Amino acid sequence: MLSLLTRLSMTATMLAAGLALITPASAASAQDFPSKPLQFVVPYAPGGPLDSMARLLAEKVQPDLGTVIVENKPGAGGNIGASIAAKAQPDGHTLVMGAVAINAINPWLYQNLPFDPVKSFEPVTLVASVPNVLIVNKEFADKNGINSVKDLIDYAKKNADQLNFGSGGNGSAGHLAGELLNVRADVKSVHVPYAGAAPAKLALLGGQIHFMFDNLASSASLITEGKVKALAVTTVDRSSAFPDLPTMQQAGVADFDLGTWFGVFTTGGTPKDVVQKLNAAYVKALQDPAVRKTLLAMGSDAQPTSSEEFAEIVRKDLAKYKEIVEVSGAKLF
Repeated sequence: MLSLLTRLSMTATMLAAGLALITPASAASAQDFPSKPLQFVVPYAPGGPLDSMARLLAEKVQPDLGTVIVENKPGAGGNIGASIAAKAQPDGHTLVMGAVAINAINPWLYQNLPFDPVKSFEPVTLVASVPNVLIVNKEFADKNGINSVKDLIDYAKKNADQLNFGSGGNGSAGHLAGELLNVRADVKSVHVPYAGAAPAKLALLGGQIHFMFDNLASSASLITEGKVKALAVTTVDRSSAFPDLPTMQQAGVADFDLGTWFGVFTTGGTPKDVVQKLNAAYVKALQDPAVRKTLLAMGSDAQPTSSEEFAEIVRKDLAKYKEIVEVSGAKLF
């Protein structure tokens, strides 16, 4: 009969042998990444700025990462697509094109979010920062002499409850920006939600709504073609794509800082060395002059970061938008 000491010694030997077998395999899996095509989930419908950026980058990273398949999974404000990446195997083979709306705003709007905004994802890199822009129906603006944010606020004060604004839906970034303007400027414009930013823009062009806050990348062509009147961007800094546009704060609305960012995430728990390999490939793509030029034409400034820097941006914006949702009075779903 084996002594206790002998049994303990044998157990330790077996554990050591097991670890010796496991460790090289784990290292090899990270070293050999990727071992299959990557799935790059876009949580919105095809054709929008998020989709265009994802497809541009998917092509550019293929020399370093192999085949990248872009899949559109829209619905529930981006939550459906994000949850696919959140629930995937944590091996880096599933990516999602995240956005401030999904990763920093939705957690405060949805009561039963199908993922944790921090634990479910590993940030890879910020892709681009895009201001939102205050745009006004051109005919309405020309008829009432509205050429600045101050003009719009003055009109709202003189015509109580006669001004309305549209957005891509309750709780969207455009909705929050409009409600924040009401609070900061002490006016009472009425919110009209639409099933997406695209139909809201059609309503703006048709005169059904007076103004809206839209993603600058999405509205850039309407502005350059003179189909709408742009008054200001919503970020602290001006946009390099439209440097003549003032910021909302420069236009006289204090404490107004609402931007949109897009970024690449993978599944939470993915090994750090795999995340770093993904980061290196996407940062390289974002430093490509042709990519930067394309993004700038879309009204976006390429802003590659480290994984850690991107994680800090998400953390800060989660805190900021929690306050903004409360101030705006946007209803939780």
